[in-house]
Amino acid sequence: MRADYRQVLPRNLRKKLKEHNDMLTPNTLRNLVIAGLVGEISFEVYAWLISPLLFGVALGPANLVVALIKIGFGVTVPYWAGFLVHFTIGVIGFAGFVWLTHLVSRINLILSGVIAGFILWFVAQGLLAPAVGRTFMMGFGAYTQSSFVGHVGMATLMGYVMVARQIRQAQAAA
Repeated sequence: MRADYRQVLPRNLRKKLKEHNDMLTPNTLRNLVIAGLVGEISFEVYAWLISPLLFGVALGPANLVVALIKIGFGVTVPYWAGFLVHFTIGVIGFAGFVWLTHLVSRINLILSGVIAGFILWFVAQGLLAPAVGRTFMMGFGAYTQSSFVGHVGMATLMGYVMVARQIRQAQAAA
């Protein structure tokens, strides 16, 4: 039997938590958006302030979005528009991907966040960066390493926020 945060909860809360976990309810959607906001804001703080201290590079995923829009639609959008697109995708899409990873894998949300973060990192650095002319995984340099920390950290935090909110809601419903 694997250790799980749910095992420390009383039986009635575990039942409520399972109900929250398996349904796409207004509470689940609200949890996804809140977790997405917390995760994406933390990613941006990391990208701009912490990554330069740890890895010597600031992450700029908006540049990738701008390049993809240019290739895909032939339109050059300003950096702020690329930032807004990445931020929106991060809040809604990345949090949704953490939840979907949890539903498919049936493992807890925090570990689902780790897995989802790894996949998101690989997609960004291994698939999308080469699509805009960069090398595969950008040579596994400092940028790619920092991107790994940012994506896995962001998605793990999203999973944690979802768990914390579900537990709080299950306690309130009991």
